[in-house]
Amino acid sequence: MSTCSVSKGCFVFKPSPKKRRVSQKTAIHFREGKNDSEDSELRFDTCQSLWNQIKLETEQIQEDLNKQLLDNLVSFLRRSHSEFQGKTTEWTFRMKSREIPTAALVLGVNVTDHDLTFRNLSEALQSNITPYIALLEAKDCSGIKNLMQKLMGQLMNCSTDVSLEDEDYVQVSQNRVRCSMKSLVDWYDSVTKKTDSEILSKRRTSSSKHQQSPPVVIIFKDMESFTTKVLQDFIVISSQHICELPLVLIFGIATSPMIIHSLLPHSVSSLLCIELFQSLSCKEHLSTVIDKLLLTSQFPFKLGEKVLQVLINIFLYHDFSVWNFIRGFQLCIVEHFYSQPLSVLCCQLADAKKRVNSLSHDQCENIRRLPSFRRYVERQEAEKQIALLTADSFLKETTQKLLEDLHVYHENYVSVLRCLHVFTCSLPKYPLGKQIRELHCACLENRVWETEDYESSLQLARMLNKSDLETMLQQCVEILVSSGNEFDKAVEKLKEFLTRFQKLEVAEAFQEQDVSVSSQKELQKKTDLYHLQKTLLELKDSRRSKKLTKFEMLRFEVVDYIDSLVRNYLVPADHKTLHEVVYFNTASVLRGHLNAAPRIALHTALNNPYNYLKNQALKSDGGSISNKAPDICIVYKLHLECGRLINLVDWLEAFSTVVTAVEEPNADAASSDQVDDIIHARFIRAVSELELLGFIKPSKQKTDHVARLTWGGC
Repeated sequence: MSTCSVSKGCFVFKPSPKKRRVSQKTAIHFREGKNDSEDSELRFDTCQSLWNQIKLETEQIQEDLNKQLLDNLVSFLRRSHSEFQGKTTEWTFRMKSREIPTAALVLGVNVTDHDLTFRNLSEALQSNITPYIALLEAKDCSGIKNLMQKLMGQLMNCSTDVSLEDEDYVQVSQNRVRCSMKSLVDWYDSVTKKTDSEILSKRRTSSSKHQQSPPVVIIFKDMESFTTKVLQDFIVISSQHICELPLVLIFGIATSPMIIHSLLPHSVSSLLCIELFQSLSCKEHLSTVIDKLLLTSQFPFKLGEKVLQVLINIFLYHDFSVWNFIRGFQLCIVEHFYSQPLSVLCCQLADAKKRVNSLSHDQCENIRRLPSFRRYVERQEAEKQIALLTADSFLKETTQKLLEDLHVYHENYVSVLRCLHVFTCSLPKYPLGKQIRELHCACLENRVWETEDYESSLQLARMLNKSDLETMLQQCVEILVSSGNEFDKAVEKLKEFLTRFQKLEVAEAFQEQDVSVSSQKELQKKTDLYHLQKTLLELKDSRRSKKLTKFEMLRFEVVDYIDSLVRNYLVPADHKTLHEVVYFNTASVLRGHLNAAPRIALHTALNNPYNYLKNQALKSDGGSISNKAPDICIVYKLHLECGRLINLVDWLEAFSTVVTAVEEPNADAASSDQVDDIIHARFIRAVSELELLGFIKPSKQKTDHVARLTWGGC
């Protein structure tokens, strides 16, 4: 663990997970730095409770979405070694058994989500198939020896956990065992040969779903990162022992199944009996998460349009990680409850009404300072304005009513939003977006009915055919029926439209057909060019002046009624009073936390260390250089004043001048020489750190100069 030169690398010593201690002062840190610490503990508890509910919901979503995939993998493993359990000795079985059962699990490029999927897969396999599971990563398997050591280490830990109560079983140290496939076969025989022993009987009673000879499952979490030689050697060696050891391989693939044939030659890939499994698309996963977390009245916390757009853009343009989206959502929750004193009311409606009654005068003043509440007061009569601004009791009653209105608004908003999405998700070119999240962002941003995309959507909806309209109306009826009694009139109206569609007579269609046939006969009779042109012009004029059919009139009524629902219920959230209580709208804070800008952060840290260290001694004017600053900050500020090439001697003299600015001039020579050596060493270390960070590099033009690499102050 030598770190003699910082210029040779960056050294990170992570503490052991067992040694980490969880701080018990989180609630104290939650209210630190805020003048209005009132109700901070209640806000912290509310924040923690809300996140726990959301976390359980996200885990349930993940379990539901992966259920079919995990079930397919479990059934594949169950039938993979049915012949091995039957102990058949037929020649055809032995020929076939040279192939290793392999599951190619395509998970997508959202690599950060793979750990959760593999963890759920391991739990499912351990509870249903086998206790012998090993998860291998490329970083731990640089060679076949490292792979075997990691494999046997994980499998032997599994076996000791299963047979921990057996006194005759002696745990063999991994270092004493020769890590080879033969040793692995012997180990498997030793833990499975005594089928009637006390150990296996206990194991069957504790986990009866395990098979008599459970397979050994080896999961390669990131197959693309494994070297070709390691994979080839392991597969070839394993195929020679497949008759003795029931191996099953699972390849975690992020790109395409073709990577298997790219990494492995035909002679090796022919030893694998591959079956392909495809996980759910990360975009569909994100749509489900947004639908369950945001487009619901179950959780009171909401995201503003700009904040939601930041999270979606990070997902679409950076990592496709649903887990990172959820972590960003958690950051929004913490930031909202930390920065907004009135977030104490961001809870279920019944609890919020109770908390309103216990609000202090300062909290009432916080309500009066909200921009949405001030707009609400301006719309009231003079007497009511005075009461709202002076009487806390009247303010609390009004606040309870406004919170209830906000809760009703959210319920109605989601229902009408889904109905609008039913009409717009299948339109050509998707003017309002194909996903409901795009429509949700459009409705949050401004009045959606004032946009050009909405107008074009209505025009396209007025050209839908009868069958599509009936299907859409039926879906809207189902959505509004499940929303409660608020939309009883709307449901009756939509059902009336459906009944009128069903009662439409087809006489008009027959009449049009007769007219078209007669016109064609007339055209056939006319052979003169003049009469033919005249007849065509008459047909064109008749079509222009043709009255709308009953179906077209009914279609216009349906679209106009949906438009009226949109105008009544899809009002942007920032137009509602007290929306600041439940909506987090500070996109700049979120962008600063999630959108990494390392160059700007590094320049800020080196140019103004007080911004991060919060040491009063480091405060300085804009252009001055404090000798209290860290050496690298002093060197960095001095290098900003130089040109393309920096003279190291001049740089050292300037550094020494800044550092010794407050030293006494009457120091003795011995101490002066000692200080010079120390300053020289400090300067060399600071320059080496700047070189490591990429600000300078050695120059080949002059040996005593370095070249500057960055410009513009960052």
